[in-house]
Amino acid sequence: MTRFRGVFTIPVTPFDDAGAVDEAALRSCVRFCLDAGAHGLVAPVNASEFTALTDEERQRVAEVIVETAEKRIPVVIGVSGTSARHAALFAGHARRIGADAVIAMPPYARKASQAEIADYFKVITAAAELPVFIQNYGPPVGTPLSAAFMVELVETVDGVAYVKEETLPAGQVMSQVFRLAGPRLHGVMGGMAGRFLLDEYRRGACGTMPACEVTDVHVALWNALEAGDEAGARAIFNRLLPLLNLEWLYGAAVYKEVLRRRGVIPNALLRGPGLHTLDAFDHRELDAILADVSQLFTVAPLVAEPAKEVVAAD
Repeated sequence: MTRFRGVFTIPVTPFDDAGAVDEAALRSCVRFCLDAGAHGLVAPVNASEFTALTDEERQRVAEVIVETAEKRIPVVIGVSGTSARHAALFAGHARRIGADAVIAMPPYARKASQAEIADYFKVITAAAELPVFIQNYGPPVGTPLSAAFMVELVETVDGVAYVKEETLPAGQVMSQVFRLAGPRLHGVMGGMAGRFLLDEYRRGACGTMPACEVTDVHVALWNALEAGDEAGARAIFNRLLPLLNLEWLYGAAVYKEVLRRRGVIPNALLRGPGLHTLDAFDHRELDAILADVSQLFTVAPLVAEPAKEVVAAD
């Protein structure tokens, strides 16, 4: 089984002025990730606003990403569903279009029991016939899983080989997983935009899965860690952290606005419900953050002015 390692970045799902998925902008986003040095791609997942997409849109987004990546780097397709049957729909589709792996949270509408979660991942692995990541994510969308239960899934469900850890404290959960797991576990990646990457790397994380708006900076940070340059990695991280903090508040609104300012996508439209758009004060803070962190950009320099108005798509 392929071993994955590095920055597996998450393309956003761009929308056009009418609120439809903008495939040209999505392709631009994928090419940006490739040019920025990403080691893998992951979508559609939380940072891709997957819960606001129809099933058909989710499948089309997956197709566009696999097509545009052209096998240059691995593509991990998000297949979380409301039920095992629902997730299997996406898992089978991921296999047919040539994905390299899939990732899933437990059922995200009604919360499932441990027995139901085990059956859910068995159905996903059977449909995907690909390596499977367990995404350990908090509520309201996620269902936090214990380290012991995740290791049980790895040990008993053929194909479940990776964990993406996004509960708190992430580093300690990772360490628990590593202590309990045998050779069937192929790796644990971090999430939460890489906010805890320095600690996770020391604990043995094989990668991180952040949103894609500063992929080049995340890659520089990862490469410094891989080179044993912890001081250099920390210097990059300290400049990146203010942006990650703003992301913590506003999520996709920040991802998309940064990508818009970098000329990667034409607008920062979001889909409801539960929108958190940026106001004038947020844009002012983002201005200051980008004035610093943009000096680390290796591709797609800032080309657009701050948005004067943010409009949300339904």
